[in-house]
Amino acid sequence: MCMPITVRERTPAISLDGDWQFRTDPGDDGEASDWYEPDADWDGGRTVSVPHSWQEIDELRVYTGTAWYRRTFDVDLIDEEERALLAFGAVDFEATVWVNGERVGDHRGGYLPFTVDATDAIVAGENTIVLRVHDPEDITEIPHGKQGAPWYTRVSGPWQRVDLLTVPETHVVDATVTPDLDDDTATVELTVAGEGVDADATVTVEREGTTVATTTVPVKDRTATVTVNVPNADYWTPESPALYDLTVELDAGDTLDTYEDYFGMRSVYFEDGEIYLNGEPLTMRGALDQAFYPDTFYRPADLDTFEREIEAAKELGFNLLRKHIKPAHPEFVELADRMGMLVWEEPANPKVYTERSKELFREQLRGMIQRDFNSPSVIAWSIYNEEWGIGHHDEEEPLWTDDEKQDYLEVLFEETQSWDPTRLICDNSGWAHVATDLNDYHEYFVAPDRVDAWRDRLDEMVANPAGNYGDVRTDPEDAPLLVSEFGTWGLTNVNALEDHYDGAPHWFTHDFLDGMKQPGDVHGKFESSHAADVFDDIDHLANAWQRREFQSVETIIADMRAHDGVSGYVITELTDIEWEFNGILDYLREEKAFHDDFARINAPVMVHLEPTASSVWAGDSIAADLVVANETNESTEFDVTLAVDETETIETVSVDANESVRIEDAITADAPAVETVESIEVTAEASELERTAARSVAVVPDDGPIAADGTKGKPLTVATDQDGLADALAARGYEMVDDDAAADVSLVTDPDDADGTALVIPDADGHLAEIDRFEFTDLPETESWNLCASFVYQDLFDGVDAVPGWAFEGLYPYGYVTDTTDADDVSVGYMEGWLENDGAVVTTRGDIGICTLRVTDAYGDDPVATNVVDRLLATLA
Repeated sequence: MCMPITVRERTPAISLDGDWQFRTDPGDDGEASDWYEPDADWDGGRTVSVPHSWQEIDELRVYTGTAWYRRTFDVDLIDEEERALLAFGAVDFEATVWVNGERVGDHRGGYLPFTVDATDAIVAGENTIVLRVHDPEDITEIPHGKQGAPWYTRVSGPWQRVDLLTVPETHVVDATVTPDLDDDTATVELTVAGEGVDADATVTVEREGTTVATTTVPVKDRTATVTVNVPNADYWTPESPALYDLTVELDAGDTLDTYEDYFGMRSVYFEDGEIYLNGEPLTMRGALDQAFYPDTFYRPADLDTFEREIEAAKELGFNLLRKHIKPAHPEFVELADRMGMLVWEEPANPKVYTERSKELFREQLRGMIQRDFNSPSVIAWSIYNEEWGIGHHDEEEPLWTDDEKQDYLEVLFEETQSWDPTRLICDNSGWAHVATDLNDYHEYFVAPDRVDAWRDRLDEMVANPAGNYGDVRTDPEDAPLLVSEFGTWGLTNVNALEDHYDGAPHWFTHDFLDGMKQPGDVHGKFESSHAADVFDDIDHLANAWQRREFQSVETIIADMRAHDGVSGYVITELTDIEWEFNGILDYLREEKAFHDDFARINAPVMVHLEPTASSVWAGDSIAADLVVANETNESTEFDVTLAVDETETIETVSVDANESVRIEDAITADAPAVETVESIEVTAEASELERTAARSVAVVPDDGPIAADGTKGKPLTVATDQDGLADALAARGYEMVDDDAAADVSLVTDPDDADGTALVIPDADGHLAEIDRFEFTDLPETESWNLCASFVYQDLFDGVDAVPGWAFEGLYPYGYVTDTTDADDVSVGYMEGWLENDGAVVTTRGDIGICTLRVTDAYGDDPVATNVVDRLLATLA
């Protein structure tokens, strides 16, 4: 018999963590061969340390099927009025337990705790426990999250703690606490186990050792409910995580059982599109937390890692972690309760939508809610994520259009509400909603590459929240709007990873990875790429890519924080996970290059700069807006010192609670004289907050086109097939001719029409013509997870960073050259993920130049676009 249990509720009589014997059973013959017997011959076994997943063993990394665990333990004689329970934190996936050769229980489900009653099998003295684990190769119907293809390493076995508990025959199984902040009370619902229970339950609530309330209630039909007053309650918040200790004593003349837990006085609800924590507005500043670890996968090798992670998240300005695609480790949840970190939790998903997958999924969802019901840190549950397990697989009809799936999800949403009416519930995170408390979106835009498309999308989401629903069963106008996934990649420190693993990590060569997800020979890929001509080594590249990661997410975050219609966000993600390097921390939980800057943009009070133009002509004005968002419940006022070149000004900023302000043209200054394109930094320092924002503006010399000899002398003769561009070139000072043969250079969108030296550019919409001499790959023009994993770099301008950032705003390409060779002169390059799809955005091959930057419609107006074309024309001539 298996029973639910939350580990924190009982102190173990014996910890069964540590050394166990282990052996695999590829033919699944062990049960027929009596391997569960204490003296069974386990020839070929080995010793492992539990908690354990067998994928920690190199040669078993891809093993699926059955394996066995065994250990002995000594106990005194169990009192005849006590029960001996074996408690398992989590075993993935199917577990069967024997004690001294007697089968005592079974369980299915890889993420939640269970107990088996071993009382009748345990003897005084030495005992042998045997655990058979079966984790099938085909996991499509069972909840498994992101194990295996196409994501991360599989996890199998007893990956959480194992304990022996002793409890009285009559004992408290569960005590759920529902706080009510309207009248500062807490309702305690008890469930009691035992035969013919006739007892009273005394419920005592304490705060930091002082008794707050105590009351006694009779237990009837193994249940009891009592409401206690908690006068002048200390409310749980991330800033002040106040906890109350709960003690329940069962008494029938003598004390039968003493049960202990804790809870927090905390409420969370939504109204008119806003989230409220304890009646105060809450803006969510969250990170996706998938909780994978380099050597031990679903658990850190050292549980102290959880504490360090929460400390790091708070330091980075996060107030919430979204524990993604599997129930959080219970040790993490307790630390979140005690340290003050909000948690959004969700179950692991199956892959397909079947009756079996729905049954297993519902069991897990219900168990997760039961386990963590008393944890004040948990404020939200997801049911599904992105339709995984409810329409996302292959040819299944999606939730967007499937009436039957929509009906099923609405019922499950209502059922989840009945299990827990105290928290927010998201029906299907990020994709089609049906009935939900949270209208959340997953939006992978990269900035500044697609910043205009992102801002258009943001406005559209706020203006039309119903557009995010497959069928509207709850009010979209009332549900808070969140962007619960977004992010950009920033290459990890490869050498540090290899030092940790003493060589290439095993996941570098997962057989289910390909393309940009495949690390493979990353050093070789770097050396053979055009990036090796720009970056000193792969660490230099990684540092630059990380800075680019921040440039992107800084803008996305600032836009959301300044937008009235957005109630919060969850960035993807807190840490890198194996091949996916989009973390704010890397996979080893070390800081990335932008750590301090991220803390500034994500702090409760944000200070942000937005130049009104990302490039200007020398002598024109540099201007920048100052944007401040205050997501605290108190108004704030402070001074900001703004500076650019030799100009400095001080602005006093006042921001009401939970409001944002934009001070337009907070600083203006004349752009300095420059001889070549240079980046000039604009800064805003809020010394009182210890925060400094910075953005660069590209300043471009405005002295006409460059001649073929590199001087400013006789202008080139140019022919072009673009009428509007011809006028702009003529205004710039070029001598325009109609005959390609008479031109120094032809500027064309279709090189087949050119005769002689030519620079090929996109059409006015940024699109490329087909060219026999070059191969192109188109790039997405709006939202794209792959584009967020891409990287544009340059050595066209010495005065601009190798990562051009905002200097190329409005010019980033809709395609790039993919068949580059060593002979090509690549001055702006492109790559994706683990240094795959290396190519060129600007390159020359013989007498033909290619520029896929969207310069055509910008020439003459945009200073950088103008200078790029001028440079390339001169180079080709």
